Amino acid sequence: MIRQIIKINEELCNGCGLCANACHEAAIAIVDGKAKLIRDDYCDGLGNCLPVCPTNAIFFEEREALTYDEEEVKKNQESKGAVSKVNTNKEVSNEEDQNNESENCSGGGCPGSMAREIQRKQSDVNKNQQEESVKSNETMISQLRQWPVQIKLVPVKASYFENANLLVAADCTAYAYANFHDEFMKKHVTIIGCPKLDDGDYSEKLTEIIKNNNIKSVKVLRMEVPCCGGIEYAVMQALKNSGKMIPWQVVTISCEGQILEN
Repeated sequence: MIRQIIKINEELCNGCGLCANACHEAAIAIVDGKAKLIRDDYCDGLGNCLPVCPTNAIFFEEREALTYDEEEVKKNQESKGAVSKVNTNKEVSNEEDQNNESENCSGGGCPGSMAREIQRKQSDVNKNQQEESVKSNETMISQLRQWPVQIKLVPVKASYFENANLLVAADCTAYAYANFHDEFMKKHVTIIGCPKLDDGDYSEKLTEIIKNNNIKSVKVLRMEVPCCGGIEYAVMQALKNSGKMIPWQVVTISCEGQILEN
């Protein structure tokens, strides 16, 4: 039959896996680092995957395709041990979401979830130990200037946003980069989030923050993994939607804790 169904532009796809997580029918999988529609009859054509894609790689098309088969979808989910909602209002638990994410990213398909061990050079370890010895009699001071810090929790208008240099950071960056407070948070209002784990799109909230406050500059701090592109994309859209000309910068941190792009 001719019906509405999703289409994925693989050239735009960054392999983040957000669409696979958003698809309750498990119609999308990450294959060789790219999102794939694995079977037409698994896709209900409602497009839950569209709004979560940070690169706009997914869109609707009308073409000849198999009819959506709810029974086949249920069988597929049961075969994977997934408990998900298919045309029901049943809520999926956090534990089940994590199981589904693990399956979607199995085999190294999702770079952001790929397990890796970081080897530190002994010289770097010794250097860090020496620096810690020098600071042993000092107390490190937090550079956090406001509360809350989660993007979803901060108000869209607050006194601390006025004339602020805004730091929008992926939450993993604070753990990956050792000098996060002194080098990035100092003299900035910091808000954090994870585009892979948080539901929805940050761009609307960030747009309101920029519109309702006199923001002087915006710095985006992200990890090198593809799924972190969602936070960069959200800031870019927010700046565009706000209609304001504000200086902005993106800094990328490697999983080993090095600055890759500044």
